[in-house]
Amino acid sequence: MFEIKPLVRAISLVCLSMGAMSLPKAAEKAEEDVLDVVSVLGDPADVKDLPASATYIRTEDIRDQSYSDVNRILRKAPGVNIREEDGFGLFPNISFRGVDTTRSAKITVMEDGIMIAPAPYSAPAAYFNPAGGRMSGVEVLKGGSQIKYGPHITGGVMNYLSTPIPTNGKAYLKTIYGSYGEFRSHGFVGDTLDTSHGKVGYLLEGFYRGSDGFKTIDSTPDFKNGDQTGFQQVEPMLRMSWEPNTAMYQKLDVKFGYSSMDADETYLGLTEEDFRNTPYRRYAASRFDNIDTTQIGGYARYLIAPTDNLDIVTTAYYREFDRNWSKLDGEQWSRALAGNNLNDLACLKGTRACSFNVRDNNRTYYSAGVETAAIYRFNLGPTHHELNGGFRYHEDAETRFQHDTTYTQNASGAITNKVVGAPGSQDDRTGFTQAYAFFLKDRIELGKFGFTPGLRYEHLNQVYEDRRPASRRLASSGLDIYAGGGSVDYRFNDDLMVFAGAHRGFSPPNPESAIVNNYGEETSDAYELGGRYTHGAFNAELTGFYTQFNNLLVVNNIGGGGGPAENFGSVDSRGVELAMNFDAGEAFAWGFRNPYFLAFTYTNAEQTSNARSSNSESIFSYGRKGNKVPYIPEYTLNFGSGLHFQSWGMEVSANYVSETFTSANNTEQQLDGNTPVARKDSRFGVTDEYVIMDVSAYYKVAKGVKVLGGVQNASNEEYVVSRQPYGPRPGMPLFAYGGFELDFDI
Repeated sequence: MFEIKPLVRAISLVCLSMGAMSLPKAAEKAEEDVLDVVSVLGDPADVKDLPASATYIRTEDIRDQSYSDVNRILRKAPGVNIREEDGFGLFPNISFRGVDTTRSAKITVMEDGIMIAPAPYSAPAAYFNPAGGRMSGVEVLKGGSQIKYGPHITGGVMNYLSTPIPTNGKAYLKTIYGSYGEFRSHGFVGDTLDTSHGKVGYLLEGFYRGSDGFKTIDSTPDFKNGDQTGFQQVEPMLRMSWEPNTAMYQKLDVKFGYSSMDADETYLGLTEEDFRNTPYRRYAASRFDNIDTTQIGGYARYLIAPTDNLDIVTTAYYREFDRNWSKLDGEQWSRALAGNNLNDLACLKGTRACSFNVRDNNRTYYSAGVETAAIYRFNLGPTHHELNGGFRYHEDAETRFQHDTTYTQNASGAITNKVVGAPGSQDDRTGFTQAYAFFLKDRIELGKFGFTPGLRYEHLNQVYEDRRPASRRLASSGLDIYAGGGSVDYRFNDDLMVFAGAHRGFSPPNPESAIVNNYGEETSDAYELGGRYTHGAFNAELTGFYTQFNNLLVVNNIGGGGGPAENFGSVDSRGVELAMNFDAGEAFAWGFRNPYFLAFTYTNAEQTSNARSSNSESIFSYGRKGNKVPYIPEYTLNFGSGLHFQSWGMEVSANYVSETFTSANNTEQQLDGNTPVARKDSRFGVTDEYVIMDVSAYYKVAKGVKVLGGVQNASNEEYVVSRQPYGPRPGMPLFAYGGFELDFDI
């Protein structure tokens, strides 16, 4: 049996030993010079100078509306495509500029500059997503600047910024109570202390969110807890740093975190009729559905500035992730929801004697690596250079060990028998990837012009083992992939700059796709042209983009949870992004803040080849040249305003999303594209066009003390956000909350 050996858990020692090498001394260096290691955008104040489209979502943007759902947080970022699934943001499906949204697998998702997908190469589907309410910010980066990151750079980069260690003592606590029994609490305490051995910083943080859920499961004679469709989410974190008293700037930053989630969440949706009448209903057969996840990991990061012009950062990281999603299994259920089989529908509702399977999708993951990056600044004749290069060794793996449980029910829906399959009898396989990545990028400034060429190369060694008796296999493969591009920008003055860029991106296949299907990497050719204007209280960014996706690798199952991909073919995506912010209170010196914001996106993502799949388990089946890419809305618009006085304030925002096709065959009916006769299937059709409004307010009782409240989806809009995994699914209904926030210096 093939056994994967992860990196030694004491990998942080590698980081420390690399940092202990003898280096020349230099004057003390400011930490801002190495800020872009944790942050993909660097100092938020310098976003206006980036030669690419970028968005920084601030702490205030998250806290003012008491958001924890990353789908809501990202509404302020243009060019972001979102497919909701559960209403709480536990399982986001995110992409940028028209690429596939499924499980956020086509973007590189990071926290503090480190990849956080359970297995970014072997199984990038994001079944783990950190709580947005724990974050101090979120960064979105598109265009050629993402070349230094990877492995998925056809879409873009999203980086969560966790709470930094305070430079002075601080204690924070925010607690809210809301609809559906929601309780949420986020708190931390931290400080940076001056000692005889240097500055020592610490941060101890905790986050909890729990809810009873907004759906109700049909009762049966042996099941009466239909209101329990919620979840619990726990995320404690410890962070420490040390800056020794040396002439040469050095810093050691260590972070350790844990996350667990238990959610009574299902893949199963509703019939169209039931959705329009009772959208928050769940059928009795889904009562066994539950996902349990645990994630543990951390990093050690060593920063050193040997000279005023050279910064070197080495990071070692390790994560383990375990999850088991027990859920109703079977393609027949989505067909039953479309009226294909009334007996199967009665089985789901608990009104017919039958049997059904619940699959324990038990999977374990790990991800580990060491990376070193350096920035060297120098002048060469009339040009100024910032040369940025790095190397990363990474390995990750996914192991599936799954079985089915068969339940038998009588005509009233009561369970009369239960047969548990042998562990591993449904699935028993492992995918492993070992990756070596290199990048080199140079920022060149000549007068008002800027040039930023960059290259990226990765070598992958992949292993796939299938231990199932009927399909035993152990094989390996290697893959070399390249990306590169450049941008040019021109600054007219301190307020206005324009930029243009072109780059080739890639997204590697997982081990099964590479070895079993012999797929190579997905590639893209992307172009953008934009401008950015900043003056006083006003800033705006306008960007046009055009991306050609070649050999688009898409997940060929409804859940998006891995397995072999399919080569969908080619897609062209073009569009316009606009972001604007203006504070009238600041501009006209009113003595209070009156911000306005707008984020608009137009996207035309079109198939330029016929789909090769006729498997209705895939939303990309039966697609035709000229059709739209599923779940990519043509228009999205987020806008709002606020009033912030010395003692109170409020925010209001509205979000518009146009309807989308839910499959590549672009049908408005619940019919797949099978020929000569299409089959009924609830996964095919369209989502609803909708407008959602959120309102929040607060009052400062005393210094550092706020009471707060708000309403999300204030108009109680009922709308279909997805037809995957199995049939129509609703967004969250009206959610009201109230609570308090404490923020003190200590």
